[in-house]
Amino acid sequence: MIKKVKLVAAILALFAVAGGAYAGGDPKAGKAKSELCQGCHGADGMSVNPECPNLAGQKAGYIIKQVEDFQRGLRHNDTMTAMAGLAGDAQDLKDIAAYFSSLKPMAAKNFMMPPPSNKKSIKKGKKIFMEGNPQNGLYACVNCHGPKGKGKSATNHVFPVIGGQTRDYLAKQLRDFKKGERKNDPANMMVDIAKKLTEKEIDAVSDYLGSLN
Repeated sequence: MIKKVKLVAAILALFAVAGGAYAGGDPKAGKAKSELCQGCHGADGMSVNPECPNLAGQKAGYIIKQVEDFQRGLRHNDTMTAMAGLAGDAQDLKDIAAYFSSLKPMAAKNFMMPPPSNKKSIKKGKKIFMEGNPQNGLYACVNCHGPKGKGKSATNHVFPVIGGQTRDYLAKQLRDFKKGERKNDPANMMVDIAKKLTEKEIDAVSDYLGSLN
């Protein structure tokens, strides 16, 4: 556990310094440049498809990194791989990320997709998120993603905002990490965490996060 805490601290320090590399985006210009993105992620950054992530209020640096990872083949999705290739130059990507980051933060209040309502599962998911599992060394999600999954700080671009994210998208990402089908996380942290979650725990955590505002 001590090694894990030190690793997280080192990653946080590194990305706090590197955060300036993501500066310089123009949200106004990004709104126009993100027109194709809005077809799946919504003009307000709230997804119109439960399998697509909400981007409203997401860290700009995180958005940029994920698109670049799709461009480099470090992540793969038929739709996003194709879309990432159309993202334009580095400034275009900064502008698009700045636009989505500037929007009202993602929340469960998405009338196109009712939030999770299984109270028992949500309660279980909250416990895992806040406390982890000392028995198998599962690191509590709150340590990296912050209270209610809204992030640790405005300058930390490495850990995404996940509170209010679509539960279907969250569950799929956790399962992809668990199966090793997604491996673009820092130091394999998410792969390690996901492998310690049962299928029901994945659903519970996703229900909890998907219910948040």
